[in-house]
Amino acid sequence: MSSPCYCKNLRDFTRKMTAIYDAELDAYGINIAQYSLMRLVINNNPVSLTRLGDIAGLDRSTVGRNVTVLARQGWLQVDRDGMDKRQQQVSITPEGEALIRDAFPSWQRCQHIIEERLGADNVMALQNIFHQI
Repeated sequence: MSSPCYCKNLRDFTRKMTAIYDAELDAYGINIAQYSLMRLVINNNPVSLTRLGDIAGLDRSTVGRNVTVLARQGWLQVDRDGMDKRQQQVSITPEGEALIRDAFPSWQRCQHIIEERLGADNVMALQNIFHQI
């Protein structure tokens, strides 16, 4: 049992990465998961809850809970689809757009911190690994 557990190592790495982003984004009242979800909404605006889950790689109930929190803050809006009342459409609000715009420099700082710590070659290697999985 001396071989490393790849899953544990990846989870540890992910926690450390998340902590960097969360510390930077805390000033805006959001975490990296919320920031990322809102960026997905901006890039697919409007988007159905089901499609958002597919894009984010999360199940619909998890996305629904996260969207509800962001909608309560006034950053996202959830409406029924005009064609199919069972579907919910998620869109970004002007306040949500402003939040993401304001937080973007902090997100960029995190990107630079990680690039500095890992080095360009390791960042590229990570990108290649992510695309293989």
